[in-house]
Amino acid sequence: MIRCLILHGPNLNLLGTREPEVYGKTTFDDLNRRLKEFARDLGMEIRIIQSNSEGQLIDAIHDAMTWADGIVINPGAYTHYSYAIRDALAAVRLPAIEVHVSNVHAREEWRRHSVVAPVCVGQIIGLGPRGYRIALEAIKEIVEESHR
Repeated sequence: MIRCLILHGPNLNLLGTREPEVYGKTTFDDLNRRLKEFARDLGMEIRIIQSNSEGQLIDAIHDAMTWADGIVINPGAYTHYSYAIRDALAAVRLPAIEVHVSNVHAREEWRRHSVVAPVCVGQIIGLGPRGYRIALEAIKEIVEESHR
């Protein structure tokens, strides 16, 4: 069974209430419930962690090296300046996909640059909660292909 860490960064626990015109009305709990169901249907095991703390996100990435086959990460605002999260992703050498609920390229200029993108196998941006599902499918395919 393919195992994946889903890592939500700062303020994502406020989904559904935080700027719904930007991030949509799906609540954080609904998103995670749907992801668990979707992963089960894909035959995947997932662990979901959310933290507003950079250090806790890094610890979760390090821990994933001991059990996970891949990482789906929405680093939130850390996307734009956390070289520590970038270095953690590079260090664990697991395929990672960066996800953003909103289209960061249609927003403020500072949101358009990701320091974590160069160590990820891909990005999914602006597709709302479905971006996480697409990322899970992609991680599954990437891991399966690597085992052939």
